[in-house]
Amino acid sequence: MMRRMAVAALLALQVAGCGGGSAVSDLGTVVRGAKGTTVQVELRPGQRFSLAVADNPSVGDSWSLRTMPDSKVASFISQERESEGDAPGSGGTTYFVFNAKRPGTTEIRLLNCWRCGQGKTPLTEESRRQSGEAIFAVTVK
Repeated sequence: MMRRMAVAALLALQVAGCGGGSAVSDLGTVVRGAKGTTVQVELRPGQRFSLAVADNPSVGDSWSLRTMPDSKVASFISQERESEGDAPGSGGTTYFVFNAKRPGTTEIRLLNCWRCGQGKTPLTEESRRQSGEAIFAVTVK
């Protein structure tokens, strides 16, 4: 009986979106960047923000957080993805969600390692040419 109640409670949590892997519903202030660009970001302490990059995993895009921010200035919350459609090959946007903490500056680098597979190092010349960083210079005032 206790086991059934525990299973029912876990299922209820998952359905409610409280279980592990649930998506963040508040992206905060969305700041868009792209490979090869540096974007200036100004925030207030306590402000949630997302660094957004267009992506399409079906063609080889694979965005990751290359450098964490100074933990006194901003903290990483999660990585989220929204697709532009249900069709195979649909592009979308990857969001890296953070919380601004205390006044200061930090740099956050996102890496698109194009067709790198499980590794984070381009293996071919084409992969090296297509890979790159989006840089965000974050200031919390």
